[in-house]
Formats: sequence, C-alpha cells, structure tokens
Amino acid sequence: MEIDGLPLHPLVVHAVVVLVPLTCVLTVAFAVLPRWRWLTRWLTVLVAVLGAAAAFVATRSGEALEDARPELRQLVREHAEHGDRLQVLTVVLAVLVLVSALLLPGTSGLASGRGARQSRVAVLDTVLPVVLVLAGLAVAWQVYLTGESGARAVWGG
Repeated sequence: MEIDGLPLHPLVVHAVVVLVPLTCVLTVAFAVLPRWRWLTRWLTVLVAVLGAAAAFVATRSGEALEDARPELRQLVREHAEHGDRLQVLTVVLAVLVLVSALLLPGTSGLASGRGARQSRVAVLDTVLPVVLVLAGLAVAWQVYLTGESGARAVWGG
C-alpha cells in the first residue's frame, strides 16, 4: 500500500500516535470527571472509534509493507506483535467507551438540565470508571511499547 510512492504505514502511524493517546486522555477524563461527561461523552466515543480504525489501517499497512519487503520481517517482528496487540486493545477500549457513554450518568451542559443522564445500574457507576481508567492506561502503555519497538526497528538500538 502506497500513496504517491510512499509506503502507507509510516503515514498512518501518525494518526495512531495522535488519536490513540488522545483517546486515553479523554477516556480517563470521562471516567473521573462526572460533571464534565456532558462535554466528553460523545467526543471520547468518536476519537476512540477513529483511533481503533487508524490502528487497524496501520496494522494492515504494516503487514503489506512487511510482505513487500520480506527482508524486514525479522527486524520488525517485535514491533508487529506489539502492533497486533495495540489493534485489539484499541477495539476493546472503543467498545468500553461506547458502553460507558450509554450507561454512565452525567449532568447536562444546558441550563435547563435537559440531556442529563440518570444512573441505570448503580454498581456500574463505580465499576465502569475504574475499568475505563485501567483500560486507558493499558492502551497508553501499549502505544508506547509499539512506538518504541518501531523506532528501534527503524533507527536501530
């Protein structure tokens, strides 16, 4: 996969490097700041879905680059494994964020209070934010591992 002669993978990776950490920050904010959920709810869902899509494209384009340049296979093995894990984790995080957006309560940004969400299942009000924070941290760590192994593969060391 190429765009104007450039491999797609290094281009798409930039979207992952921006969107996935942004998803992690928004996820933690959504989880721990219930008064701001009216502002972060759907933005977090949107960025999480875009980040998961970017991770999917980055993984597929990385595999295509590896197929086109088989001599790189051993060099990028660890990076590819981290990338596969990251792809799965971003999908899991996106699903968790969507479920949380639908279930977690929150105030409204409107003076009338219209659009406020009430608690549906009380136990989820405490469990889901903890799960979101842990998932956000796990995905952030996996982004670091993936990027670091990719940089080592490209730049050596």
